[in-house]
Amino acid sequence: MWLLGFNGPSGFSARSTAEQVTKGIDGTGLTAIVTGASNGIGIETARVLALRGVHVIMGVRNVKAGNKVREDILKNIPNAKIDVMEIDLNSMASIRKFASEYISSGLPLNILVNNAGIMAPPFTLSKDNIEQQFAVNHLGPFLLTNLLLDTMKKTAATSQKEGRIINVSSELHRYGYKEGIRFDKINDESSYDGNLAYKQSKLCNLLHTNELARRLKGEGVNITANSLHPGVIATNLISHMTLLSWVSTIAQYVTKNIPQGAATSCYLALNPKVNGVSGGYFMDSNQAEPGSLAKDEELAKKLWDFSLELTASK
Repeated sequence: MWLLGFNGPSGFSARSTAEQVTKGIDGTGLTAIVTGASNGIGIETARVLALRGVHVIMGVRNVKAGNKVREDILKNIPNAKIDVMEIDLNSMASIRKFASEYISSGLPLNILVNNAGIMAPPFTLSKDNIEQQFAVNHLGPFLLTNLLLDTMKKTAATSQKEGRIINVSSELHRYGYKEGIRFDKINDESSYDGNLAYKQSKLCNLLHTNELARRLKGEGVNITANSLHPGVIATNLISHMTLLSWVSTIAQYVTKNIPQGAATSCYLALNPKVNGVSGGYFMDSNQAEPGSLAKDEELAKKLWDFSLELTASK
């Protein structure tokens, strides 16, 4: 599927782009928040949703960079409805401020794409004194989603259109700590491993998605929640290669460019083929089988309660 780009059941493959998986779809009247929208696949996700008529709110840490991206999008899509709002997922105060301002604006919310994240930094604490990858990659999206959920429920009820929550995870969720989530060692610097902590946070994304989907279904609300692996993005890998040129040549066939990397996010945000699908894990715009720990319902519930406790105290 990677090398040759065979189409899956959805009709799309690893080589499909964000524009291709949303071709012919009219998103007029929908409103979406995309976090991390001033970098990488976040930019392309925001651009393609705007291209399809969606009113896009770019949630960014660097407003100046966000405004530059917005200007670039408007140059090519003059009629795009796109705005920039500041949010720093490293700070719960910033997340609460963003949510409060959004709710006060009176805007509806149909689509939430939790895209922003960080990968394998040295041990660092967030502004709330929580290990940074766990804080930014999991707790931030968890808190933001919870704060905006009532707005999404109201929008789904009044618009009669399905709300969609999309969490960007990674295939690396399979290869983290043996116990899955180190609840009692989140802030243990002495045993910290940046790569394993990243994988832990990506497992959290799936567990959060699955528990959220279960709760939404139980409430009977018209909102779905799905997670995805965007793929290995070429710009994140090849640009750092110092190996022989032939390695880079081969790499282009097993990695994705940014339009391909944003495809699954846009597919889950807009494509009618996933109407009613919730609690799924997707890659290459097709449903995939997650790792065994990601399907552990008790672990998902434990993580949910643990996350509630952490976010309620800040």
